[in-house]
Amino acid sequence: MKNTIYILPFLIAGLLSAQNKKTQDAEAIKKMCGCFEVTFNFAETFNYSQDSLYKPSETKLDKGLEWAQLVTDEKNKVVIQHILQVGNPAEPYIVKHWRQDWLYGNQDLYIYQGDNQWDYVQKPKKEVEGQWTQKVYQVDDSPRYEGSASWVHVDGKSYWENTTPAPLARREYTTRSDYNVLVRGNRHEITEFGWIHDQDNDKLVRTKNAEDFLLAKEKGYNVYKRVDDVRCQAAADWWKEHQAKWATVRNKWEEVFARKKDLALKEKVDNKVLYKHLFDDTITQAQEIDPIIESFVIKP
Repeated sequence: MKNTIYILPFLIAGLLSAQNKKTQDAEAIKKMCGCFEVTFNFAETFNYSQDSLYKPSETKLDKGLEWAQLVTDEKNKVVIQHILQVGNPAEPYIVKHWRQDWLYGNQDLYIYQGDNQWDYVQKPKKEVEGQWTQKVYQVDDSPRYEGSASWVHVDGKSYWENTTPAPLARREYTTRSDYNVLVRGNRHEITEFGWIHDQDNDKLVRTKNAEDFLLAKEKGYNVYKRVDDVRCQAAADWWKEHQAKWATVRNKWEEVFARKKDLALKEKVDNKVLYKHLFDDTITQAQEIDPIIESFVIKP
C-alpha cells in the first residue's frame, strides 16, 4: 500500500505529460491549415541505371496557391483537405488536391506494394504508442501512402519523420514507366512562416521473386509560406459548396478500408481513371458514388 502511494504521483505525472505531448502534436498538425503560397521543388540527384541511355527526370520548380481546409478535429483524428487555386486571381481555377489524415495510436495501415496494390498491416499497439499515422490520399480519396511516427518538439522545432513506399507522383507516372515504387522519406516541419515538406525519395523497380532495384534518388523540398486567408477565399468557398459530396466519397472509402484486407485497384473503368468519374459535378449522391468506387476494387 505504501509503495502504491509513492508510485501514484509518478504515474499521474507521466499520464499528464503524455496528454500534454499529444495536445502539442495536434496543435503542430493543425498549423498546416490555412492559405499558403507553395513552391514545389524536385530534383533527381543520383541514378544507378545500367542503361547508358538513361535519362533522369527534369528538375521541377513550380508555384501555386493552396488552401488547406481543416475537415475533422477530433480527440484522435485530424483531417486536412488541400485545394489548389490557380490562374487569374479574379477568376481562379480550383483543383481538389491531396488529403492528409492524422490518426493517434493507429494500428491499421495499408502499405503500398507497387502496381496499384496495398497490403493491410495491423501493427502491435505498443509499436504505435504515442505515435501519429499520416494517411495520404489521392485527389479522388483513394489511398496513396501511410506511415506512423512520433512528432518531435525540441530546440524550438516541431517535426515528424517517416519513410514509406508510395505510388509514383503524378509528375512522374505521366512521363515514366521504368520504375513502379517511390519510397518516400517524409519530413514535415512547422516553421515561423508556415511549414516545409522535405523529402528524400528512392525510385525503385519492384518485381516478384526479386530484390528491389534502386534506380535513382530524388530530393523534394516543398515550402508552404502562410499568407492572408482571404487570398484563398475562392478555394474555401468551393469546399463549402462541395464538401457534402466528398464526405460521401470518404465514407465509402472508409467502408472499403474497414474490411481490413489487402487492396488492389483497377487503373481504369469504362476507359476512365477514378478521379474523372468522381470529378463529374452531376454525380453527388451515395447511390451514384458507391458503385463507382466499388467498380475499381479488384475482388480477390
